[in-house]
Amino acid sequence: MLRLVVQSKTRRQRESDQPPRGLDALPDDWRQLLKRWVRRGGDSRWDTLRNDAGVGGQNRAQALLDWLLDNGWIQLDEKFERAAWWPYRVRFREAAQLRAALGIIDVDTVAAQWQALRTSLPSDTPLLDALDSLPPRTALARVDLATALARWQLEQRSGTQRDFALFARGATKAVTATEWAWLGATADLGEWGIERHTPLLLIAAPVVLQLRHGTLDLAACADFCALTPATLAAAAEAFGAPTRWQLVENRTSFERVARTREANAGVIWLPGFPPGWWHEAVAHLLSLAPAPAAIACDPDPAGVAIALQAGALWQAAGLDWCPWQMDIAALQALPSHGVLNSWDNTQITQLRQSPDLPAAFAALLDYMDQHNIKGEQEGVL
Repeated sequence: MLRLVVQSKTRRQRESDQPPRGLDALPDDWRQLLKRWVRRGGDSRWDTLRNDAGVGGQNRAQALLDWLLDNGWIQLDEKFERAAWWPYRVRFREAAQLRAALGIIDVDTVAAQWQALRTSLPSDTPLLDALDSLPPRTALARVDLATALARWQLEQRSGTQRDFALFARGATKAVTATEWAWLGATADLGEWGIERHTPLLLIAAPVVLQLRHGTLDLAACADFCALTPATLAAAAEAFGAPTRWQLVENRTSFERVARTREANAGVIWLPGFPPGWWHEAVAHLLSLAPAPAAIACDPDPAGVAIALQAGALWQAAGLDWCPWQMDIAALQALPSHGVLNSWDNTQITQLRQSPDLPAAFAALLDYMDQHNIKGEQEGVL
């Protein structure tokens, strides 16, 4: 039932005496028109709203007006002219509820949400200043990329842009071109271990790869060479194989080992948590030149997790692997140590549940946990 308030002989106001009802019954074209009206604000002249319906939409506008009045969404001011009452001004009731029902984002609400989230972020979260310079709605949409960058660095990951997108949002194409442009303008992606260009597998080995258009002798390089994933994928055959593959996580340590390796050893750079391209390239390499592996990473919880992921490739190929320079003695011999953080402690708990955890790793994790220390590979290799 409508409530009538007479303001004068030529002015009156009508509204429903019931609270607003749901919008589920609205036809889609009515809903789209209503969204345009609501975006104009909560107090608009009827002529303005009616004209917004466009040529040929006047009947739809009038029908929508009547529906909104009957269902409690508006107060309608009318004036008496030409012997009849005509709509003059429309005021929306329960504006916040109406905007929410229509899926219209409220600017003030979004700003408050961003400020609340902003204050909860650690001060060392990457790109905070860059996020602050964005509109609140955009900052909310991109803050997950900043927090993902922090986790990416903490977990010592590296890979392509698609690897990061998969890590951050669960799909390789989930980061838009606009967001990549923003990330590239505000951060050095290379420093964060995110490759814009073709990634490279760094390797030194007594192996000759047979490619479609020729051969590639890896042993001919003075120290090591860099192969694209496509180059390795194109290798159909390999002549020679190392007695063992040595995987080294830290780039500086890798270069040292590659330059001083024994002639019959192969050395591969393990770029933190192995990204997808690395998995595929090394798996193919193992199919051509199989050999057991010795895996050397930082003597810390992340290093153990990285070694286990890399070692899984050898297990899948039916080959042996073992930790290398990742035992208690190596940790004790380091000139300096770090202390465990909350992520390290969580990682230790998870790693202890690994069914194939080597005994050396179990002992190392126990020692780190008991003495609250961890280390970096550069002090060993």
